Amino acid sequence: MTLLPPPLSLYVHMPWCVRKCPYCDFNSHGVRGTPEYAAYVDALLADLDADLRDFGAALHGRTVETVFFGGGTPSLFSPELVGRFLDGARQRLSFAGDAEVTLETNPGTVEHGRFDGYLAAGVNRISFGVQSFDDDKLRRLGRIHSSNDAASAVREAQDAGIGNINIDLMYALPEQDLAGALDDVARAVALAPTHISHYQLTLEPNTAFAANPPPLPDDDAAWAIQEACEARLADAGYGQYEVSAYARPGRRCAHNLNYWRFGDYLGIGAGAHGKISDAQGVRRRWKTRLPAAYLASAGQPARIGGDSTVAAADLPFEYMLNALRLIDGVPAADFQGRTGLPREAIASSLAECVARGWLLDDPALLKTTPLGQRFLNDVIEAFMP
Repeated sequence: MTLLPPPLSLYVHMPWCVRKCPYCDFNSHGVRGTPEYAAYVDALLADLDADLRDFGAALHGRTVETVFFGGGTPSLFSPELVGRFLDGARQRLSFAGDAEVTLETNPGTVEHGRFDGYLAAGVNRISFGVQSFDDDKLRRLGRIHSSNDAASAVREAQDAGIGNINIDLMYALPEQDLAGALDDVARAVALAPTHISHYQLTLEPNTAFAANPPPLPDDDAAWAIQEACEARLADAGYGQYEVSAYARPGRRCAHNLNYWRFGDYLGIGAGAHGKISDAQGVRRRWKTRLPAAYLASAGQPARIGGDSTVAAADLPFEYMLNALRLIDGVPAADFQGRTGLPREAIASSLAECVARGWLLDDPALLKTTPLGQRFLNDVIEAFMP
């Protein structure tokens, strides 16, 4: 199996949040007492050092194109601590001169003046977890901010000079109608972010909402909301480039594009997942989830929650799970370059999807049709072993 080294990203997980939201299935933990933020940054750098030793040959000569601080709520960490991690990472890895550095931010956690500090630390993209501009919906989602908090935070980041801003919006919220969903889009657009993520609320296992489901719009209503909001975003100049991502020209999220194109990424932090292509194939590693256990095992083998090489039979599914989310598709030749498998490995599945009208009949491009986009889960399942 011969793999071409794909672009490299760095994902950094910050696990704490003020309060766990009832729909959230991420590795996030409500703050109790005073978390050891400074010690956690030390543990992150120790984790990075250990991964660089373990993956040394596979990372030799490669450049970090993007960094993403996810959570949890990374904006609970001060600009000084974020800067300390970035300075340490730059000492250990080569960064692209135009590397995209994103910090996820909860509008209810950012103190006045912090955006200047994040910009000075090296953050050049902010992603705001707004979810809705309806205060009743925010309350039902368990969010700690108001619609006014959200608008003020976005404007403050813009005033600080951060020119690349994403707003996360959810739709098909409890008892949400089409007018309410369109109003959320209109209020987001009015703030002129460069990027909007617009995704459906789903009931994930092991969440409070799964245990006690709220009244949600049915599938037909959710589809009508999605189509209407897509049209409104397009009219406002936001081009859809992925199932739930819309951007101004030149402002697509480079970090997420690397995921969807089956690129490589180091996963640093409690519960973080990584993917590295090496001589053995596509290797996935994830870290222990609980912050206390992660801190206690800083830089040691016990920090690793799991490590495995993806079986060749599973690679087509894993590749398509990501690549087919892209509206423009991907070059067909990338499948072999990123998985090391010949096109023959997916020939029968491709033929089935083309026959069903789910994929374009184009040997040079892997791309869903509009019908395939609507039934994307079925398309992806066709590539399961």
